[in-house]
Amino acid sequence: MKSLIVPPPAESLNACLPMVASKSESNRALILRALAGADKIELENLSAARDTCLLESLLVSDAEVLDPQDAGTTTRFLTAWCVAANRPALITGSPRMQERPIGILVEALKDLGADIDYVKNEGFCPLKIHGFQQSSRKVSMRGDVSSQYVSALLLIASFLEQGIELTLTGEIASRPYIDMTIQWMARFGLKVQEQGQTFTVEPQSPVPGRYAIESDWSAAGYWYSLMALRGEGKLKLMYLRDKSLQGDRQLADLFVDLGVSSAFVEDGVILRPGPRKEKFEADFLHISDQAQTFAVCCAGLGIPAKLTGLPSLRIKETDRIAAIQNELAKFGCKVEVIGDEAMVLSGQKIEVGGQRVETYDDHRMAMAFAPLAALGELTIEEPGVVAKSYPSFWEDWGKVT
Repeated sequence: MKSLIVPPPAESLNACLPMVASKSESNRALILRALAGADKIELENLSAARDTCLLESLLVSDAEVLDPQDAGTTTRFLTAWCVAANRPALITGSPRMQERPIGILVEALKDLGADIDYVKNEGFCPLKIHGFQQSSRKVSMRGDVSSQYVSALLLIASFLEQGIELTLTGEIASRPYIDMTIQWMARFGLKVQEQGQTFTVEPQSPVPGRYAIESDWSAAGYWYSLMALRGEGKLKLMYLRDKSLQGDRQLADLFVDLGVSSAFVEDGVILRPGPRKEKFEADFLHISDQAQTFAVCCAGLGIPAKLTGLPSLRIKETDRIAAIQNELAKFGCKVEVIGDEAMVLSGQKIEVGGQRVETYDDHRMAMAFAPLAALGELTIEEPGVVAKSYPSFWEDWGKVT
């Protein structure tokens, strides 16, 4: 499907949505299972997201060339896994993936003893992994670029002969995702010692067992945005936990300012409309995947907003800062961009009526803009991009129309 006129949601929302399993949790669990041995670990409720399915297939592939396509987490986790498993491979990726930096992770792996070459451009895929013989346990790298680099190293650390002593320099970005990694390791019985910005992991064996993945808080943001824009009824999102391993759980607290209340029940969370503030400001350094959703929602509500902590948005599936600026301009919303750090929305009222939203091969662009259908007709180009993280999104959208 090349484009989709988004069906308008019901005037008063009343739906129960099953919610997808967490892609972030699933990908971490898959790496740990692959290193521990599939016969020792059973995983329940794995995400059906394309990225997760791709990672699962690549981890059992015996091909020389491993193509993670446009999946950033898959590429970075797979690279570290190939090193830990001493599995020679050529890791390629889509044209966009070959523009996204991986040098910080590769150089850290080299410091540990990995033999890796850049096939084309220094610091980017394709990568040729020849093998691994650990020569050091100490490694240092920047913590402000991508938490995925940090998580990739931590996930393999227990399975290395000498373990790892990892020191992060500078500010640590997306810290909740690192915490999620550490907590998943703990579930497997793998201990991480922290002292300041140094993480020490000794060689350890995981505890065999059955482990369940929880529902995806990252996906919940689109339904919170819809409730904020519609302002009527209720939505129940199944199997989301108040006390979650996922950093994006913070979105529920932030959406209070945009007029959405959350009532946690045994099997999920119930969203209802509530009073909202006249302006919005938040730091997205640790929940960067929510920045698009909040920017679009604030534009739809017509309230002034300042979103900060956005440096990683430039190197996502697309340049998300530029994409948001371009697409919101179609609705009459001017977005002031301050370097790579902030987006400022003036709060002018937007008009939704027939605009066509480009998605830039970015799943989150499609889902972040869909809730604007509560205000008028719009068309999403290449709606199938949602398969990357939320394959059933449009099916679930049908439940609110």
